Amino acid sequence: MKKELNLAVSPVEAGEPERLKNVVASTLKLDKDRIFQIVVVRHSIDARNSRIRINLSVEVYIDEKPEKAGRPHFNYPFVGNKKPVVVVGAGPAGLFTALHLIELGFKPIILERGKPVSERKKDIAAIHGEHLIHPDSNYGYGEGGAGTFSDGKLYTRSKKRGDVRKILEVLNFHGAQDEILVEAHPHIGTNVLPKVIGSIRETIERSGGEYYFNSRVTDLILENQQIKGVVLQNGDKVEGIAVVLATGHSARDIYYLLEKNNILLEAKSFAVGVRLEHPQELIDKIQYHGANRGKYLPPAAYTMVEQVMDRGVYSFCMCPGGMVVPAATSPGELVVNGMSPSHRGGKFANSGIVTEIRPEDLPKEFQHFGIFAGLEFQQSVEKNCFRSAGESQLAPAQRMADFTVGKKSSSLPETSYRPGITPVSVGDWLPEFVTLRLREGLLKMGRKSHGYLTNEAILLGAETRTSSPLRIPRSEETLEQLQIKGLFPCGEGAGYAGGIVSSAVDGERVAEMIGQLFKA
Repeated sequence: MKKELNLAVSPVEAGEPERLKNVVASTLKLDKDRIFQIVVVRHSIDARNSRIRINLSVEVYIDEKPEKAGRPHFNYPFVGNKKPVVVVGAGPAGLFTALHLIELGFKPIILERGKPVSERKKDIAAIHGEHLIHPDSNYGYGEGGAGTFSDGKLYTRSKKRGDVRKILEVLNFHGAQDEILVEAHPHIGTNVLPKVIGSIRETIERSGGEYYFNSRVTDLILENQQIKGVVLQNGDKVEGIAVVLATGHSARDIYYLLEKNNILLEAKSFAVGVRLEHPQELIDKIQYHGANRGKYLPPAAYTMVEQVMDRGVYSFCMCPGGMVVPAATSPGELVVNGMSPSHRGGKFANSGIVTEIRPEDLPKEFQHFGIFAGLEFQQSVEKNCFRSAGESQLAPAQRMADFTVGKKSSSLPETSYRPGITPVSVGDWLPEFVTLRLREGLLKMGRKSHGYLTNEAILLGAETRTSSPLRIPRSEETLEQLQIKGLFPCGEGAGYAGGIVSSAVDGERVAEMIGQLFKA
């Protein structure tokens, strides 16, 4: 017999199987020896007050053993001789488009401007050690996209747009931890995700799909308002029945390529700011109300949101036990991001602290760039940041409390940012209207969370790649670009997603529509 229960238990009861069995037996009023197994199907932490509780949804097997479940399984047929679909970009949007195309009987041809994940690691190491940015292989470009070396957080609010559970199961099928199917805020980790990405490539290639690395798209093949394929930087042409643009939020050249071909773009809101790093122990004390975290609670996370001057100031991509990394995609720019390994065992916690920028907020000197005003503003912040730190990947940094009172930091604490930091005030590289919003937002956050506003924490720049300032408009009915038949903008770079899971969901939606429009 199987019974389903929802429980609120202590961290110790959740962490020790025998104690959890006692709780279940007491709740069901039965002898605990009758319980063969307890399977946790959902796990979340409630730390809203000092009595921290773990919310569990469990399946209890009484007087019988459960059937062996194992990992989710997916069958991907061979499609090497089927109709080809060109997928530009091997991030989560492109990969999940490709996987679902295979399920639907199409052959995906994946074009990735960067390198395979194993080779990409060498270029990332060069950023840390030599401050060298490879323009097509870095934290933003390469197999797996920006998420591969930037944490692997899988939480999304976009659950109405598609089958989020399937996305998690596909990742689990390809090697991600079983816990991602249980946790309320699942996380793979930057040490595990590259292996998952490699496994996905094996599935696609085994099914007859094709991969081409170091293959940057430089033009589109258009005939009578219909796309036939793309042109690569070496002059090769790659054709298919449809083209999926899953190029990510940092591929600025793709937006200029679309504009050159008179393809409609839309300006949209985006965000810029800083990456804020605290000692993890301090965040634990704040979030767990001064209690010792111990072995039963994970490194604490937080979410902050404030309104300042009619704009949001908020935390973004919070990484417990993580590190700050250099995420620029071109020489002469300085961008930072955060990531965590699967164990989240680092000494520091970091989060983006950013403010919303709407098209009408942009300074007058950027208005002459027209539709690209936001893109140019974003890039100008990154270049200013680079210059302020001495034209290297050293990050400009300022102590948090110093920033809120307008004081330059004369010294800086230890940091996880491996290229190194140098004392520079945020206002030296970030425009005043952004600085003012961030300052007021952090003051409000500090008033609500005692201990959060401290000089033990530092602000590093620049956090600018939360999303793209542009969207590629598409039909709500067919998901095709409004002017070009067969061209499918997809994921973050197209403006329809914001993270690994929502990008993957969008990829599946695009593949589904291709299946309906073109028939395998």
